[in-house]
Amino acid sequence: MTKQESGKSTAPSRAAIWGWMLFDCAAQPFFTVVTTFIFGPYFVARLAADPQAGQAWWSLMLTITGIVIAVLSPILGALADQTGGRKRWIGALALVKIVSLFGLWFAAPGSGLMLGFVCMIFATLAAEFSIVFNDAMMPRLVPPAEVGRVSNLAWGIGYLGGMVVLIVVILFLAGNPATGRTLIGIEPLFGLDAAKGEDARITGPIAALWYALFILPMFLFTPDPRIRGHRAGAAIRNGLSELKQTILSLRNRPGLTRFLVARMLFQDGVNGLIALGGAFAAGMFGWGTTELGLFGIILNVVAIGGCLAAGRLDLMVGAKRLVVASLICLVIATLGIVGTGPGFTAYGLMPLSTDDLGGLFGTAAEKAYILYGLLIGLAFGPVQASARAYLARSVSPQEAGRIFGLYALTGRATSFLAPAAVGLVTVATGSARLGMATLILFLVAGLILLATTPYPAEKVEEGAGDGEGTAA
Repeated sequence: MTKQESGKSTAPSRAAIWGWMLFDCAAQPFFTVVTTFIFGPYFVARLAADPQAGQAWWSLMLTITGIVIAVLSPILGALADQTGGRKRWIGALALVKIVSLFGLWFAAPGSGLMLGFVCMIFATLAAEFSIVFNDAMMPRLVPPAEVGRVSNLAWGIGYLGGMVVLIVVILFLAGNPATGRTLIGIEPLFGLDAAKGEDARITGPIAALWYALFILPMFLFTPDPRIRGHRAGAAIRNGLSELKQTILSLRNRPGLTRFLVARMLFQDGVNGLIALGGAFAAGMFGWGTTELGLFGIILNVVAIGGCLAAGRLDLMVGAKRLVVASLICLVIATLGIVGTGPGFTAYGLMPLSTDDLGGLFGTAAEKAYILYGLLIGLAFGPVQASARAYLARSVSPQEAGRIFGLYALTGRATSFLAPAAVGLVTVATGSARLGMATLILFLVAGLILLATTPYPAEKVEEGAGDGEGTAA
């Protein structure tokens, strides 16, 4: 089927590429501040009747969104390939995300559990689906030789955005429930009352405003192909048909199939490490919102440096070697945090003082945990950014939406397995440490499979997609 597009092929400008990269900056505060470090812990600890019930509701939210994303991401990616204009999809999803995030402000203790639950479902779905469309723009926008550098730089900019918002929240908005003052000793701005959870609830509107602001350059400057001749009904039929053919074709594309399965395995481990690493430390050392927030800031600072370095290294060694090296770092870091506890590290081979010197991270074991966290921060940006570049080098622009939809599916289809494995082993053994150790299995399995995957996963014909990039 021939796709007819308006306009002539033009090389994207620097503004176009920067507009695309700033999408990551716009999106990241939702994941860093709302989901992981501030609103998520507030939801679990304070919205439900007790933390156990809160954890159950939060897990249910993650399960629902994971299933919906796994089912719909490939379908939406196929439709985007048929209709063109990925930005129109991102714009519609942005409205859903922004409204949902503003709704979090009204999720007050005692009455806001269901509202927070529903708003988080819609915000998460909108955020994840938007990423599918944004990622699918990359093969058409960025030359193959540059995708690794640009992808890592975009990811680093994203972490910078998440870190800036997290710093603002910790220093100026998040009050200690006991003292009512922030980390720097001032009363929270806007008269926020920590006892009512307002310092956590405000992160929803803040993330919404940040998203609305930093997504604008992509709409203004980044080119978007426009395809004529596909009405909605025909696009749906053609999109689903092409998606079916794409899935069936994986039988004859062993390299691409191997990459997607490897990514599914190691991404489960990465997601579990990011989602549970802070909670593991909180349970072991009694960290509160301030400590978790600072831990997040530290990880984001290191992640920015890791992504910037990886962007340069990609030109020298390629995306596959970067992903493999990052996974090795994550395995070592996970072994480190699992082998650390009050009074010891290295599984007890290295005893540590149990004296608390006061202040934040006052014990030697906490400081050791931070060191392992630095290794996680160094690796978890490049492992995801370089995996995205790996795939972008392995597909043609014409099928990018469908394949990146499958890529999103592989990041979500089994996303419940790692947390479930951690939970089951923890309950069965009574050891949170052994539960966390199961994440190593996912990381190692993905690493072994990726090591035998060709790079690129599938050779793309030179000039594939030429003439298809047209500014909207």
